Amino acid sequence: MANIRVLSFLLLILLSFQSLLTAHEDPTYKEVQVGVILDMESGVGKVIYRCITTAISDFYSANPHYTTRIVFTTRDTKGEPLSALSSALDLLENTEVKAIIGPESTAESRLLKVLEDKANIPILSFSTTPFLNRNPNLLGIPQDETTQFQGIAGMVDLFKATNVIVICEDTANGREMANYMVSAFQEKHIRITYITLISTFSSNEQVKVELRKLQTMQSMVFVMHTPPSLATDVFSMAKELGMMDEGYVWIITSKTTNYLDSMDAEAIKTMQGAVGFKSYVPLSKELHNFVSKWRKEHYALNPFKEIKEVDFNGIWAYDAVYALAMAVESVQTRELASKELGTNIGTSLLLDKMLRVKFHGLGGEFKLMNGRSITKVMEVVNVIGKGDRRVGFWMMSTNGEFVKGIGIPDSISNRGLQSIIWPGGTTTFPKRRILQTNGNKKLRILFPNFGRFPNLVQVTVDPKTNLSGVSGFCGDVFNAAFNALDYGVGIEVVPFKYEVGITYNDLIQKIYRKEYDAAIGDFTITTNRSLYVDFTIPFTDLGVGIAARNTKNNMWIFLDPFSAGLWITSACFFLFLGFVIWFIEHPTNKEFQGSMIQQIGTTLWFAFSTLVYAHREKLQSNLSRFVVIVWVFAVLVLTSSYTATLSSVLTVQQIGMNEISTGFQNLSPVGGYVFNKLKPVDFNLEKLYTPEDYSKALRNGRVDAIVSEILYIKSFLAMYPATDVSLIATASTTNGFGFAFQKGSPLAREVSTEIAKMREDGTLKALEDKWLKRESAMMSKDFSSPSPKILNLYRLRGLFVISGVSMALVLFVSMIHLLHKKWHAKNITKTLRSVLRNTCTR
Repeated sequence: MANIRVLSFLLLILLSFQSLLTAHEDPTYKEVQVGVILDMESGVGKVIYRCITTAISDFYSANPHYTTRIVFTTRDTKGEPLSALSSALDLLENTEVKAIIGPESTAESRLLKVLEDKANIPILSFSTTPFLNRNPNLLGIPQDETTQFQGIAGMVDLFKATNVIVICEDTANGREMANYMVSAFQEKHIRITYITLISTFSSNEQVKVELRKLQTMQSMVFVMHTPPSLATDVFSMAKELGMMDEGYVWIITSKTTNYLDSMDAEAIKTMQGAVGFKSYVPLSKELHNFVSKWRKEHYALNPFKEIKEVDFNGIWAYDAVYALAMAVESVQTRELASKELGTNIGTSLLLDKMLRVKFHGLGGEFKLMNGRSITKVMEVVNVIGKGDRRVGFWMMSTNGEFVKGIGIPDSISNRGLQSIIWPGGTTTFPKRRILQTNGNKKLRILFPNFGRFPNLVQVTVDPKTNLSGVSGFCGDVFNAAFNALDYGVGIEVVPFKYEVGITYNDLIQKIYRKEYDAAIGDFTITTNRSLYVDFTIPFTDLGVGIAARNTKNNMWIFLDPFSAGLWITSACFFLFLGFVIWFIEHPTNKEFQGSMIQQIGTTLWFAFSTLVYAHREKLQSNLSRFVVIVWVFAVLVLTSSYTATLSSVLTVQQIGMNEISTGFQNLSPVGGYVFNKLKPVDFNLEKLYTPEDYSKALRNGRVDAIVSEILYIKSFLAMYPATDVSLIATASTTNGFGFAFQKGSPLAREVSTEIAKMREDGTLKALEDKWLKRESAMMSKDFSSPSPKILNLYRLRGLFVISGVSMALVLFVSMIHLLHKKWHAKNITKTLRSVLRNTCTR
């Protein structure tokens, strides 16, 4: 009885198995040909092929009722782009495939663009470049690799780095990716110091030569976008050159980090401390089951071979085939009524369906937008130990912020990244690295030894070592700032003596040509110079200053409008007028008669009262009236001229300031420029070079004011404290002095930071007081602006000639009249005496 039951059970199993076989042999479903173009000899190609075949098996096992079946027709490209193109043409013409999966390389995918006009079928490419967006038939299954560039720029900005060096593969795609990187960094105002392109065929020595060049550029952040094989070579040579030590930062892209699991231990060892962006696949039960199945199948086929882990391309390929199978079935169902079955399936409709498919696959949500998989999250990993360690995520979906974990409520503690172990084992982002200065450990500093302003720039020589050093205000500022950085490198000061025809721009060019690492001294920051070097922030006052002679606070300033000769001449003419009027009026006018004292008082009063037209004595002679009329006119001219000149003297300070501020705007700040006369339109310009020139020019009156950089003026005043000169005004028309460094040098930024600290803590002010202090001469309010022209006798000689001639003429006429009168009276007297004598005689 038991045997019968066993036999019945076995028979039932056989029948079930037969039914299952019959079901699978059911010819009611239609086959859809799909071409597969892969390099079957490459590791990537093998993984992708295994994943797509597994995907087809899993999909139809889960959906046995579907009426379509995808059938793969495979072509091996053997890594040749032209072979990929010929394989695609063969599949289209001979097999009439409805879709193509592959190829996996960008170079091969680019060649398939020529199929755009030949066949309107979906091509599921594994290229990560954005050129696919320009061909509607090419569907990008992997994530767009350019998306992560924004995240890398954001991370560089997060750590306050200001410049980077970019390393890319020397191919058309590598050059295109470099351009995308430039755009991403420019959006964050991060400067790309240099872009280097390295070929995958370069020898180790060629790679090493290129890295040595990068060492001299002073940038500490390297961003590398290369395939894993080239990245391995670069890191190996970098480690030999000490570029994986403390002070360096290496950021790698998903083009390398996505394959870290397949790299050997020696390659991982050379990458210690690097940080990378990696494609993110969320953990799920489906993914866990798939990976377990993958490992079991691999072990069953190759029990003695190391397990080849599934990579991101395999996961994306699995999801892509799932999506393609879903789209094929959807099109088949839709076109069933029109009997476009099997091989007659509509290809344009299939492409449209592929763009509309949306489901949750092994890699998370699968959805194509503009023919490309959407990137929402990328993983940030730190290469440590035998592999990588997750330190956070870059969330593109939330404005590109960094978070420590996903699925955690938004909080301040979750923002940013976890602790990163940088090259050299440090856990803090390197603010600087040990300077590499053309193979030696000293910075070569160019120092202009022109000897013009020794309290600003001067060279000192150590008697023990016979080495040059820097001193003066500029030298001390640099020494204090650089020593605070504690770089651990020495300084070699190279004095540059003045030569005829040499300018400061020539010294800037030497820095630009990398003959020296930096230049310190009295270098004015200008727009043109900033094109060739990086300047620090100014360590001096901005703009130009005006130095002029001080005004003597004189109680006799009212005498300044007239020269001494004019004052004396005017006084003499007043006295002469009084004498002439007295001479004419005394004989007949009682107001000019009386005692001698009364006559003198009346005469002086009348003469000087004409100054204010207050004379009250009535004149009887027309000659007197004529003289007074002429003199009153002369007095009118004198008083008007005096008033105008005195007003000019009292207000010239403000007038001079206005003229200076408008007249000196566009003058070069290098050297001293002086104005004579200081007229708004017509002025004389003279170049001065040394403090001695300044002093002599002001002392001998050759110039009225000096216009130069404020620091030059302060230096001059400190060297000549006894000079009766002051800094009377400033104008922010120049950018002050700064230290010049090579383009991209981190020293420019870090020395600028130290200068800012020195300004805040008073060190900069203390150094300025040490070398340039002269408080009594700074911004004096009592200064001598260009003196207005005083009136002298020569300029008014015509007025006195007229008055003098009229007075002399009237005096002469009066004297003649008096003599004639006396002569006539004498004759009358003689006649009367004669008559009287004759009368008496009779």
